[in-house]
Order: sequence, then structure tokens, then C-alpha cells
Amino acid sequence: MAARLLTLIVAGLGVLDAGASSAQESHPAQVSEVVITAQRLDAARSAIEPALGATSYSLPQAFIANLPGGANTQLNQVVLQAPGVAQDSFGQLHVRGDHGNIQYRLNNVILPEGLAVFGQTLSPRLAANIQLVTGALPAQYGLRTAGIINITTKSGFRTEGEASLYGGGHGVITPSLEYGGSFGRSSAFGSVSYTGTDVGIESPDGRARPLHDHSDQGQVFGYFDHILNAVSRVSLIAGTSQQTFEIPNVDGLQPTLGFNVNGRADFASGRLDERQREGTTYGIATYQRSTDTFTGQASVFTRYSTLTYSPDLVGELLFDGIAQAARKTDLSTGVQLEGVLTVSDAHTLRAGFVASRDHTTSRTVSQVLAVDAVGAQTSRQPLTIAESGRQNGSTVSVFAQDEWKLADTLTLNYGLRFDQLDAYRSENQLSPRAGLVWSPTEGTTLHLGYARYFTPPAFELVADRTVATFVGTSAQAPGVRNDRPLSERSSYYDAGVEQKFGPFSLGVDAYYKKARNLLDEGQFGAPIILTPFNFRDGYAKGVEVSATYERGPLSAYGNLAISEAKGRDIISSQFNFDPAELAYIAGHDVYLDHDQTYTGSAGAAFHFGDNRLSADLIYGSGLRRDGAVPNGDKLPAYAQVNLGVAHEFRDAPGGPIGVRVDVINAFDRKYAIRDGSGIGVGAPQFGPRRGVFVGLTKTL
Repeated sequence: MAARLLTLIVAGLGVLDAGASSAQESHPAQVSEVVITAQRLDAARSAIEPALGATSYSLPQAFIANLPGGANTQLNQVVLQAPGVAQDSFGQLHVRGDHGNIQYRLNNVILPEGLAVFGQTLSPRLAANIQLVTGALPAQYGLRTAGIINITTKSGFRTEGEASLYGGGHGVITPSLEYGGSFGRSSAFGSVSYTGTDVGIESPDGRARPLHDHSDQGQVFGYFDHILNAVSRVSLIAGTSQQTFEIPNVDGLQPTLGFNVNGRADFASGRLDERQREGTTYGIATYQRSTDTFTGQASVFTRYSTLTYSPDLVGELLFDGIAQAARKTDLSTGVQLEGVLTVSDAHTLRAGFVASRDHTTSRTVSQVLAVDAVGAQTSRQPLTIAESGRQNGSTVSVFAQDEWKLADTLTLNYGLRFDQLDAYRSENQLSPRAGLVWSPTEGTTLHLGYARYFTPPAFELVADRTVATFVGTSAQAPGVRNDRPLSERSSYYDAGVEQKFGPFSLGVDAYYKKARNLLDEGQFGAPIILTPFNFRDGYAKGVEVSATYERGPLSAYGNLAISEAKGRDIISSQFNFDPAELAYIAGHDVYLDHDQTYTGSAGAAFHFGDNRLSADLIYGSGLRRDGAVPNGDKLPAYAQVNLGVAHEFRDAPGGPIGVRVDVINAFDRKYAIRDGSGIGVGAPQFGPRRGVFVGLTKTL
């Protein structure tokens, strides 16, 4: 089945209609025809990769506009409004108890992973719809499986645009411009934005404006689409994100390690000057062909990312015993071939092939101090240790599946996926998938699914440190063992039901994941570069409840998730951990640092005339922190409430003008996301303090 459909994909994609013309005149009837063709091709593209049997949540452009902050909201804050998504420091998201393990897609095409830690590569400004797919995924989804964030980008088939200026509290200023238009059979959309803020990274002490925390963030995005004929088109996506961050300081501290650097032993913590720069540039080119029975899509994608950390040499030596300048780069390229063939009313076949290659480089220059066997300093003159390396890695994946309509109300989607990894290790897995969807009555949908998953560690994050090099220095690791991270192998079970009652919808979903070589990530050292490590065994389980209501001018939603995630026995990157901690974890199930028992979100928007009132909130019962045992306690619960009001002046000279006022953390709740303790946890971070923001938007 797979070979036949892949052959059809290649053959179908290779046929171009010789009668296609790209130079037709633009007149209303023709423009309407082109728009209809584009919409039909969009629908066909979505049919290549339906989330049949999985759990899917949609956050369309109208939903984003209703949020306090609207499109000025960062992407991670938008996704936090979906069920089962917990927030962490550095803008990280955890879906259903997983650390990371999220795959981003643009128009169903994979966007390779990068090195960004603090920054958001993608902006809600480019999104016509944001879809989160989770649960027991169909066979087309692999490698990153906790959540698929698929962004359907805006296009230019509606000629319109807007210029916006937004800013206020915390030193925030955000000018932006977006515009789209069509010409003949072609369309284009572009957006550009800049954000300057004095809270680039979460505050380490809860201040509204932390010391040394300025960030400059620029994003550019472009989309081009050309209709070749009634059944095919080509498209191009290109974008870049370039961001700089100051690492925030906690005031009033002095070094406590007792080190002396060239005669200096004191250093005020508020004067530390550490900085990190992150850059990502990406591109995707796609050819799509759709007929009555077949749709195929061929894409090539690439992403180049860099991360540079600049230390405070003297300060970090005194506080941490090491000052490390670091630069990492990663170039990822790949190809994605996928297709869907309608064989009969009962069977729809899908198959695909994805191959990607990564090339990483890493260079660090570490300043350390010589110490004796008991850790006492033997020289005030720093030593320099330089390390560099480069590595190639590749993945190849193939899948095939059959959507079998057993009855009018019952559908089985079953398939197989094979993944081959060749990087720091060579590993592979054949993974069965199956999902059953039953709609016994109008408005009622039940699903049941099973998926076998294969999840490699993030290749670009795997540490290449030579542990022995630092023995006898102030940067000597707690241990010396450094086994390479392994790919996680897990079995995933999911069941859920959704019931619609007119304008009201209620959903309940339950899941259980049993994992071998369970992957986690931690921050070890001053450079904010996460390092993967494995627990020998682990699991995650939970229940999600979601509800929505929409009638007339009122829309509202609410979500609550209950979850538990644990692991036992750390079996890779062990040098980062204290031997006593390793020994305890080897014999006990411990909570994962990103485990959160209760996670919630809710929001509402009310339109009256040209006005809109909106509110949303996120709730967390607290991530883990150390207690009597590693990760044995949790941080206090919190709720952050955001409010917004907007008005549109439709009759303004030159076109409509929108005005908005937003209040983030309206009740100024000071809450900790992290307290600096826990397995693989770095410095403390706090949620945002109250900020009032004003925005002006001019329709173009």
C-alpha cells in the first residue's frame, strides 16, 4: 500500500498542466475564480493530514483577536489557552506532562527545531489559525509527539493590511506592519514587527522591571502563493527572528564560594553583565496538486539557527566558578512528500516520506580556576579551556495508513510508521497507530486511540562536553559518567468524548503514556542551553475537561487538566547530577520537574457595536521543586487574570482605526514559576507583574 501510494505521489506531483498560464489579466470574475481555487486547494491540503482519532483544538484568528493583547500576544501565551498546556520559565510549554517534544508546522509542513531558548520564532500575526493536535496521533505525525502546533498562515487573496503601535508597562514598545494582496494568479502576505521590552526574560526576584533584563526582538515573515492551474499551485514561506537578551540579575548578593580572581573576591550581583543572542532563519517551498481523487504535496524546508552566550568573566568566576562563552549553530534541511488517495467510499489511503539532515557546530571558551582535591583554590589566575566540535545527524521516516469507514457513524484509521535516526546513536522503530471515531448521534463524537511513539533527543541540544577536561578545576562536574541520551520509546493510550448542545460544547479526554528512556531536559550552567537526559522508565497520565460557548455577541471557554508525570533512574548525561541525587532517583519514582497536578485556562469576549470587552486567565497548581526528596514539593498555586477593551472607529479619515487597552495580570499577583530548585532547574523565575498597555491599529 505504501509503495503504491508513494509512487502515485511522485507521479502525480510530476505532472504539470502545460496549459497553465501565470499571466492572466485581473478582473473581478477571474479574481473570484482564483480565490475559489485557492480555497479548494487549502481544503485539499488539510485533507492530507487530518487529526482523525487524535484530540485537536483550534485557535483561529478571531480567537487571537479576542485575547487581551490580541496579535501582540506571544505565541506561547496563545497556546496556553488550550487544554493541558502548562507554562514554564523561558517561555517553555509543557503539553500533557511532556518536556518540550512539540513539533511546529506551517501549512502542514514541518518547521525544523532550532536553538532558540528565550525567544519566540513565530508570531500570532502570521496565523489565520493555530491548531494544537495531541493524544494518540495518526501515523503522519512522528518524532515530536506531545503536541503538534500547526499554523495555517495568512495569505494575500484578500487585499488588506494594518499598521500597529502597541506598548506600555515594563518598557514595552511594539510597532508592526502586515499587508497582503493578490495580482493575477499570485498572492503574497508579509509581516514585520519589533519588540523592545525591559522584561525580556522572566524576573528572577518578582520585580515588575528586573535589573538588567532588556531585550530587542525582531521578526519578519513572508508568504507567496501562485496558482498554476485549477489543480495545482506552488508556495514559498520565508522568515527570520533575531533577538538579543540581557540575563536579569538579583540585587544585593555577594559570591559565597570563597574564590579570588586576580586579587578580587567581592562582586555585587546587580552588576553582572551576561547576554544571550538568538537567531533563526527558515524557508519552506511547496508544490501541491489536487484532483478529485488524489492530493499530493512535496515540500523542501530549511532552518538555520544560532545561539551566542557572552559571560561576565570576573563575576561568573566568583559566583559560579566558571565563566563560559558559548556559540552554537544548527543547519537543518529536509524534504517532505505526502499524499492522500480516495480508493472508494469506504477507504482513503495516505502515505508519506520525510527525510531531514542536521549539521551542528559548537564552540565554548571556559575560564576556570585551579583547585585541589578538596576544592580549595590553588591559583588566582584563571585557566582557559577551549572546546569545539561539529556533528551531523539525519532522520528518515515513512508512513502509510488507511481511513476505513466501517459504517456511516464509525471510522477506523490505522497505519504504520517507521523512523530511522542516525546521529550520536543509530536507532529505529516501527510504530503501529490506530484510532477509532464513533458519532452515534448528531453532536456526539467519541474517539479511542493507541500510538507507539519514537522520540529522539533534540539533536542540536546534545552536550559534547569532555567531562575529564574540567577535573581539578572550579568547574569540575559532580560526576564523571556521561552516557549519550537515548531515544524515548513509548506506548500512548487516549480516549475521549465531545458533546454539543446548541451553542455549548463539552469535551472530556483521558490519556496514559508508558515510556522507556523517558526524555527530559535541564539547564546546567550559566549559558541558557538546555541539555537532554533520560529516565530509564517513566509515565504520564491525566484527564482534560474543556467547554466552549458561542452565541451572538458572547463567546467563552474554559479548560481544566489533571495530570501526573514521573520517572525513575537517570541513565544519560549523569555528570550533571549530584551522586546522592542519582542514587535516590535510581531506586524511586520521582515527579518530573515540569509536572503540574492542575492546569487551567478560561476566557470570554463580548462584542457590542464597535466595542469589545475580553478577559482570560491561566491557572497552575505549581511546578515541582525540591523537598525532602528531589522534586518532592511543589510551588504555590497561582492564577493570572488579563483584561482588555477595544473600540474601532470605522468612519475615521483614511479608513478604520482601532484602539485597545489591555491589563496583564490585572490583580498584580506575584507568583513564582520556578524557585531555582528541582532536577535540571536553573535560576528562579516569576510570572509577569501588572502592566497596562495601549495599542493603535490603522487598517490599510
